[in-house]
Amino acid sequence: MPSTMASPMIHARDVHKRFAAVEVLKGVSLAVGKGEVVAVIGPSGSGKSTFLRCLNHLETINRGSIDIEGETLVATGADGVCRYSPDADIRRICRKMGMVFQHFNLFPHLTVLQNIIEAPITVKGLRRDEILPKAETLLRKVGLLDKQASYPSRLSGGQKQRVAIARALAMEPDIMLFDEPTSALDPELTGEVLRTIRELAEEHMTMLVVTHEMAFAREVASRVVFMDGGEILEARSAKELFAAPEHPRTRAFLENML
Repeated sequence: MPSTMASPMIHARDVHKRFAAVEVLKGVSLAVGKGEVVAVIGPSGSGKSTFLRCLNHLETINRGSIDIEGETLVATGADGVCRYSPDADIRRICRKMGMVFQHFNLFPHLTVLQNIIEAPITVKGLRRDEILPKAETLLRKVGLLDKQASYPSRLSGGQKQRVAIARALAMEPDIMLFDEPTSALDPELTGEVLRTIRELAEEHMTMLVVTHEMAFAREVASRVVFMDGGEILEARSAKELFAAPEHPRTRAFLENML
């Protein structure tokens, strides 16, 4: 899948993140090109989800820099002080990214359709009649047009996650971030969510996917990043990494997973 690394969509450099005395990210650097699908794998507690949350300002970093489509979200000056862009710029930059969480995070008191149109109306100021055709197209895309009047409590886990994907896409992001999108699902429901993500990959959507689904990472990702202990230990094409992992920790992890 093509990528434009001369002007990466995501460019994180030397990102450090601490929670109290615990350093969770220890100098993570990653560039993601336009149209790339990058899968981030690794054991629990390796910093994968924290890194994703730092990219869209759900967590603040302690050192390093993050650029999104060439715009600075945060940078560390020569004095070692980490400075974020003004709030208005942060909101605008973060709107370039859609986020899909592990536990769906749908509004339980809103129908499927209302969940999808809420953010475009309240954040982007669109009229209901402007966003409705787009919302219906997205529901058709994820195979849930017939569920538009249903409430989340009436949906399966796989259906909830597909609604969450449609909701993120309704904001028309340039980048999609997925934080273990299938880990809360029963195995038989995982396939329908991965199928939706696979279709986005075929449309050349730029995506960063934290996942424990090794088959999906091998088949769909342009590159696979292996994290452990708050560091990226290996980042190679999916074919190369799965065929012949170079780092001993990557080899040990894959032997346990495959």
